[in-house]
Amino acid sequence: MTKRSTPPFQHTPYDGSSQPFTVGLKPLEEMEFLEPDQHLGRYLAEKERLFGNRLEAVFRAEPDTDGAQQEVLDLIADNLQRFHCRTHRFHVGGVSVSGSSGDVSLGDRPALLTASRLVQEDLVLMRPGPGGYRLAAASLCFPSSWSLAEKFGQTMSGIHETVPGFNNSRMGQMVARLFDNLKAGQLVGRFNWSVYPDAQLHHPEPRQVQLDGSDNALARLFIRVERQTLRRLPGTGDILFTIKVHHDPLSALEGLQNCAQLAEGLRQQLLALDADQVNYKGLAETRIALAEALKRLAA
Repeated sequence: MTKRSTPPFQHTPYDGSSQPFTVGLKPLEEMEFLEPDQHLGRYLAEKERLFGNRLEAVFRAEPDTDGAQQEVLDLIADNLQRFHCRTHRFHVGGVSVSGSSGDVSLGDRPALLTASRLVQEDLVLMRPGPGGYRLAAASLCFPSSWSLAEKFGQTMSGIHETVPGFNNSRMGQMVARLFDNLKAGQLVGRFNWSVYPDAQLHHPEPRQVQLDGSDNALARLFIRVERQTLRRLPGTGDILFTIKVHHDPLSALEGLQNCAQLAEGLRQQLLALDADQVNYKGLAETRIALAEALKRLAA
């Protein structure tokens, strides 16, 4: 998969290196855990806006998750100190973050909320129980068409109830085994991609993408790539699930040296989706026009 040092298009899982609606996990190094980029200040500012105006919509935690939340904060602080000292400067009791107007106090609680104020990633805690792993705590500011209020406390099968093929195929069973077998010290990652009609980061509602067949049809659309990581917390045994959203204008593909390759790769993956997958991605009325626009771009 193509990885670029400067966004847009830092990750392009639609180039054929990953397949949609598959687990597709790959091992990661510790230095790859977090991805602060030039949009760090903008992402953190949007998080602060949501924390101030819609806290219950973007943050929830079961009362007995304090220990796990502190583990996450310690883990993230350690990683930032080791690998991202250019964007995060630690001092007694706090952190100065590049592009942010104020310091983050490491003593603030809830600890998961404090950790979320340091990074562009959303942070989700999955806790084992009799019905499988459930969503026990989360700071979820940039969801891709799902609501924390609706999914909080649900198990993996409930969270993925609307995902085509998850609960009625091997995918759900594979994810359950992965969660059970994931060892502390392991770090794995995967990608999702979607197409969105605007540049908003906070997208809890399902969307249907509309597109005409004009030559500038791509100008209003964005390719949204989720970079997800999984790791088990060594103390509590909970699993930390991180989601970093890359939200790139599709029109910017035209300026890339490998434009034809990426446009054709996205077109092929789009055409390979079955009817349920197309509906889930909100592209039922758009697939043909989008595929034609990408074909023109690839040519």
